[in-house]
Amino acid sequence: MLLTILKSKLHRVKVTEAQLYYEGSITIDEELLKIARILPNEKVQVVNVNNGSRLETYTIPGQWGERTICLNGPAARMNAVGDEIIIISYAQMTEEEALLHRPQVILVDENNNPLD
Repeated sequence: MLLTILKSKLHRVKVTEAQLYYEGSITIDEELLKIARILPNEKVQVVNVNNGSRLETYTIPGQWGERTICLNGPAARMNAVGDEIIIISYAQMTEEEALLHRPQVILVDENNNPLD
């Protein structure tokens, strides 16, 4: 049996852009993706702290170091610039793997810079 376990998350990043007329997805600074161990095109859940909305989409790498968090397409209607969101990735694991797994949790400052 496989369990769905928290793999990693970017905790309380701020939305920097919302592009309604884009095909879809979430654009995330490539450096933040790397630090959080989230891959390009990986399915993620986006939870909005400000309004409680939740959605699933896939990631697109943004420019390294610009701290971009951009909701694209329909997701732009659920997340406004300045909203705080949590971006969560999950993995399928056996119980044995899950007991050994430690999720990668990235906390950021008000400018989406990773904290130590």
